[in-house]
Amino acid sequence: MIRVFIIGYMGVGKTTLGKALGKALNIEFIDLDKYIEHCQRKTILELFDEQGEHGFRMLEQKMLKKISTFENVVISTGGGAPCFFDNMQVMNNAGVTIYLKTEPEELAARLRAAKGVRPIISGKSNEELVPFIEHHLNEREQFYNQAQIIYESKKLVTPSDVDDTVNNLINELKKCRSHDL
Repeated sequence: MIRVFIIGYMGVGKTTLGKALGKALNIEFIDLDKYIEHCQRKTILELFDEQGEHGFRMLEQKMLKKISTFENVVISTGGGAPCFFDNMQVMNNAGVTIYLKTEPEELAARLRAAKGVRPIISGKSNEELVPFIEHHLNEREQFYNQAQIIYESKKLVTPSDVDDTVNNLINELKKCRSHDL
């Protein structure tokens, strides 16, 4: 049985690498935010608007606990999910956690193109983006650093970059597990 949780800041590549890792391991990939949207038949933004952050985070925790019982799965979480309640403990107890770590400047470069679909950064100028990310990372790293694997994710430009990173992640997973994948 394999259960892998991928955590990290927005734009770090959780979904891209999660899909590729799931494919390489021949197991299902689940994006927690997409799972919540599917189950609730509403977007994350709508849920935030209706329930506020606390209400959304309670729903997110409930859904995380549910999918943490699924077997043979790679799960990517939203950037904030590990930072609330006992979510890191839930994930660490249920499977292997991987924190994809990337420098704020690289995250900013990746996120600039996605400002329209990332409400939290939509009003930020290019000059404001790096300090904003640095501040958020400072708040969140105490949670992210509880992951069993901390992986420096640098370059994810080409399919070859993604393949190389997935192969490295598989090697890291093999080190964490008592048996081969």
